[in-house]
Amino acid sequence: MTEQFHPSAMSWLDVALRLGFATILPLIIGLERFFHKKPIDFRPFVIISVAACGLLIGSVELLQSQSDDQAQIDPTRVIEGVITGIGFIGAGAMFRQGNYVQGAGSAASIWCAGAIGLVCGMGELWLATVISALVFALLIISRPFTEKWDPGSGEGDEPEA
Repeated sequence: MTEQFHPSAMSWLDVALRLGFATILPLIIGLERFFHKKPIDFRPFVIISVAACGLLIGSVELLQSQSDDQAQIDPTRVIEGVITGIGFIGAGAMFRQGNYVQGAGSAASIWCAGAIGLVCGMGELWLATVISALVFALLIISRPFTEKWDPGSGEGDEPEA
C-alpha cells in the first residue's frame, strides 16, 4: 500500500527538483506577461508547466513500475498530447483587433511553458533553464519593437490620416 505514495523510478529529490524548476522557470515568463498586462496572467504558465511535468514523471514512473512485458507505455504519447492541448489554450489567448492579431506572444509563451514543464519532467533541467532564459530575453528585448501594437500602450492608438 505504501508503495503508491513514493516514486519508484526516481528519488524524492529528483522529483522535487523537476517540479521546482517546472514551477519557477515558467513563473518568470508568466510574470513578464502579467506585468505588461498581456492576455494571460502568470498562473496558467505555472499550472500548465507543473501539470505537464507531473504527467511526464507519472508516465515514466508507470513505465518503470509495470512488470508486464506486454504493457505498452510510451511517454512520447504524453508529450504529443500535452503539446497539442496547450496549443488549444494558446489559441484562446489570441484575438484580432483591427489589422493586428493580439496575444500571439502570450500564446507562444504559454505553449513554451508546457514545453518547459515537459523538459523538466524529462529531467533535462539545464535545457529548461536555457529555453526559459532565451524566451524571457526575447520578450524583454523585443518589447520596444512590438509596443506600438500593444493595446493601451498609447502608441498606435492615433487614427490614421
